[in-house]
Amino acid sequence: MTPAATSNNPFLSLNYEPALESLGDDYYDEVAAAEFPLHILRWRNDALLPRFGLEPSAVTNEDFTQAFGKFEQRKPLLALRYHGYQFGEYNPNLGDGRGFLYGQVRGQDGELYDFGTKGSGRTPYSRGGDGMLTLKGGVREVLAAEMLHRMGVRTSRCLTMIETGLSLWRGDEPSPTRSCVMVRMNKSHIRFGTFERLYYFKRPDLTKILLDHVIEQYYSDLNSIPDEKEKYARFYAELVQRVAELAGQWMAAGFCHAVLNTDNMSITGESFDYGPYAFIPSYDPQFIAAYFDYYGRYSYGSQPSICDLNLEMLQQPLSQIIDRADMETGRKKFDEYYVTEYRSLMLKKLGFEDLLLKELGEEQATEILKATIDFLKTYPVSYHDFFADIARTFSSKWRDDASYILGESEIGQALRVSDLFVNWSGSYHRILASFPTDAIEKIAKTLNHYNPQTVIVRPVIESIWEPIAVKDNWEPFYELLKLIGNW
Repeated sequence: MTPAATSNNPFLSLNYEPALESLGDDYYDEVAAAEFPLHILRWRNDALLPRFGLEPSAVTNEDFTQAFGKFEQRKPLLALRYHGYQFGEYNPNLGDGRGFLYGQVRGQDGELYDFGTKGSGRTPYSRGGDGMLTLKGGVREVLAAEMLHRMGVRTSRCLTMIETGLSLWRGDEPSPTRSCVMVRMNKSHIRFGTFERLYYFKRPDLTKILLDHVIEQYYSDLNSIPDEKEKYARFYAELVQRVAELAGQWMAAGFCHAVLNTDNMSITGESFDYGPYAFIPSYDPQFIAAYFDYYGRYSYGSQPSICDLNLEMLQQPLSQIIDRADMETGRKKFDEYYVTEYRSLMLKKLGFEDLLLKELGEEQATEILKATIDFLKTYPVSYHDFFADIARTFSSKWRDDASYILGESEIGQALRVSDLFVNWSGSYHRILASFPTDAIEKIAKTLNHYNPQTVIVRPVIESIWEPIAVKDNWEPFYELLKLIGNW
């Protein structure tokens, strides 16, 4: 490859900002990327390119592989340092073990974004691992990020995934299995555990530098507050709100992250790092996504309380800078923020956008939400199919007669004689009947917007992976991503 060809690569010409790098090497180690025998582009997220002023048609597949598979001309590459509570036990032997911060770029929206790798080789924090990512793991993360994004969850997204030609051995996959490197885009890779590490080493000076950086870059609305004490308290209160809302988004989406250790909690309140996650098959608060979560610490229903607990634990390192009483005042609103977000999203899944909710009234909103959860909790119907069927079969006839509700759905046909279904459909009918006829069209549009016809529950992911593993057939993967993006 000629130097001229490399210099024309639009990824290498982006204006990377040394935002985290400028804080000094107390927060990271410079590392080198692994060299791979193969570079096959399997996924390029063209939808993200305009955010950085790039026209997709002007970016070639080779541009992706040069930048993010061969890592040409990009230095420094930074493995970030952090600790974390893992299943409740403090672990000081963490850090980026199979990835690094590739670079930080200012988007067209003025926001700073990280490009972070996964599967790019060993670092000082690999702990004896190979630093690699299985191809199936990459496929799963691409699917999770795009699915969650489309469902309205504040999430990282995958910019690209490149198969790298290595044979990997894993205990939780048939081995040998294929390898890939993936690049994740999100606001920041700074974690709760980043601050916990600084507390462990008794470095309040470094904590303050990092906290000021986080506020400056990711909580810029607070930069104009002259009083430092108030600014710090407001930061924590806003973080509480972001995390509580994120928990509400996961719960409404029927998503179980599976590993909510403090090193997997973003200081910007984003969802990221998708390993053994799962979308729930039916409404079950005890559902566990990770086979190694033996006691259900991170079950689907425990996610709000675990997020709240992690915020409480974050108070310890932040107390070097922020008054604990101020933080506790902010944390007390967690439940309020969570309930508001979850309630709003669940009602939207039932077709009631914000303007209609104002007309709906508190009593009716509470009634239909309770009836819905009671029904889903009692009968093991598919959580996602239930809402998809409401969207697919919705009709103006439902406003006139409750017996039509889900009449064309297998779920409705099988369970319509049950008391809870009759209670739910009766509540839904009464609400629909309270709206004028012109509101029914709005409800139909809301239902279709918030309820995908396909959700990537485990059998769906396996049906996508099998043709890749057996025949190297990627068409079902691309078709599913197209479906997710266009529903």
